[in-house]
Amino acid sequence: MATGAGNLPARWVIHTVGPNRHVGQMDPALLASCFKTSLREAVNVGARSVALPAVGAGIYGWDAVEVARIAVAAVRESPHLAELDLVRFVLFSPATHKAFITALG
Repeated sequence: MATGAGNLPARWVIHTVGPNRHVGQMDPALLASCFKTSLREAVNVGARSVALPAVGAGIYGWDAVEVARIAVAAVRESPHLAELDLVRFVLFSPATHKAFITALG
């Protein structure tokens, strides 16, 4: 779901909830779906760029290395990738940043 971005320097915020490994939601396809659905929603509202966090890493119990691998693959496999000018991962720790750099190859 997309909403207006309020005072943020963006037009929209696309909301997604990552699967929670702590309650048994351990299927990587659930996590990949968060990224794929977010890209589809971005294209649907007319976005040309998107910034994605490491959905699921941290409080939801997913390891940053696994999130990075799944996120990068989901973005690369997305049929909506060609409709976007920029996909940026916005990461908040050096360890998560390193995991994404590695996943990006």
